[in-house]
Amino acid sequence: MTDTPARLLKLLSLLQTPREWPGGELAERLDVSPRTIRRDVDRLRELGYPVEASRGSLGGYRLVAGAAMPPLVLDDEEAVAIAVGLRAGAGHAIEGVDEASVRALAKLEQVLPSRLRHRVSALQNATVPLARGDGATIDPRTLTTLASAATGQERLRFAYRSGDGTETRRQVEPYRLVSTGRRWYLVAYDLLREDWRTFRVDRVSEPFATGVRFTPRPLPVEGGGGGAEDAARYFARSMAGGQPELRLDVRFAAPAESVGARLPPTLGVPEPDGEGGCRLRSSVTDSLEWVALRLALVECEFTVLGPPQLVAHLESLGARLTRAASPGAGAS
Repeated sequence: MTDTPARLLKLLSLLQTPREWPGGELAERLDVSPRTIRRDVDRLRELGYPVEASRGSLGGYRLVAGAAMPPLVLDDEEAVAIAVGLRAGAGHAIEGVDEASVRALAKLEQVLPSRLRHRVSALQNATVPLARGDGATIDPRTLTTLASAATGQERLRFAYRSGDGTETRRQVEPYRLVSTGRRWYLVAYDLLREDWRTFRVDRVSEPFATGVRFTPRPLPVEGGGGGAEDAARYFARSMAGGQPELRLDVRFAAPAESVGARLPPTLGVPEPDGEGGCRLRSSVTDSLEWVALRLALVECEFTVLGPPQLVAHLESLGARLTRAASPGAGAS
């Protein structure tokens, strides 16, 4: 490869793969000499790319983190994946991320070849997200501070507003962030209360990383090995403790496969009833309002056999929607 700019771009693309490349392998891939590879690496360093070299028979080159974000070289699949992710982020509930996603997406799509723009649009149009970002918005700096402290095992201080409006100051050892698709939550050990707590991130303000490091405590979950799965299990258990259990019994006039595809997994899996329809029997801790909405979004006839409070809520909701569709019907 004799075209120097094209060769540099190809070399940069290879180095951005998270591995160490022996100089001989790079030279072979680019059809140049090892000496040319060394010169090209020096050129990349002059352009601000932090390329690290190791010596010895097993030595080679790899790209490391630097003080600034250098331009990235993406292949087709990577560009499509990032564009789709940015489009999803543009509608997310995190305050400010929607605007930042749109700006970044505009820059990326400006240089995307038409074939890739078509792939991004086709994939986006064929995807129907169940979560619409209807949770409370969050300052992205708050989320970044919490995530960084959890990753760096650094104690946090922040102000917290409870559901009844009470303001408190907390000092915690952050464990993991959990996203439900509607809201973000922080699982952390509260040092003042000497117990584990789950905090809604949209109620957190003034987060401050203290700089004090800590050794993560094991979460109180059975058979836990540590990590994200334990945090998800603990979160699910803590949410279940704060909501009354609903024992759902719903009959749908549609096949189980099509109904299951439109229901969130947390509501359970419907079973065929042998008559062309299906029946859902499960126990959930979600709110009546949310369960009623999710059932209505299945877009087929259904009958709620239980619990009674869900039946009553649907009757009230149905009457209210009927009045909304016929505003003059109730006028005297």
